[in-house]
Amino acid sequence: MHANQSIEIERTFNAPAQTVWLALTDKDQMKKWYFDLAEFKPEPGFVFKFEGGAENRKFLHLCEVTEVIPERKLAYSWRYDGFSGNSLVTFELFPEGEKTRLKLTHAGLDTFPANEPALARPNFVEGWQQIIGVSLKQFLEGAPETKR
Repeated sequence: MHANQSIEIERTFNAPAQTVWLALTDKDQMKKWYFDLAEFKPEPGFVFKFEGGAENRKFLHLCEVTEVIPERKLAYSWRYDGFSGNSLVTFELFPEGEKTRLKLTHAGLDTFPANEPALARPNFVEGWQQIIGVSLKQFLEGAPETKR
């Protein structure tokens, strides 16, 4: 087990930074590719929670926004109700013309209980690759919705 081993995933999307930022911060858009949040505000100190996990086992995620730079950076803590440990999820946006490179970093996974297989690093790698590389990509680049 490697301590402090962060996950970093980068993807470039065929969408401007403003569009990607809305996908990361608008709860109505988030539920289409991410998780269904009751409420979300890109403001430091904003606390939110959501259920996630496998079909047979849900975990209550407890999160608090820690850093916001509009259309550039969003970070929030990420922990689980009933489990020790706390991690940090950071989304960074790098505009590249009409495209946007997104870098996701999930740090602090080593603080979660080692005896809980569902919270093992490979599951996070797989989960984020699916969320960022497939769900978000399809949301941003797939059949675009006409409503603004």
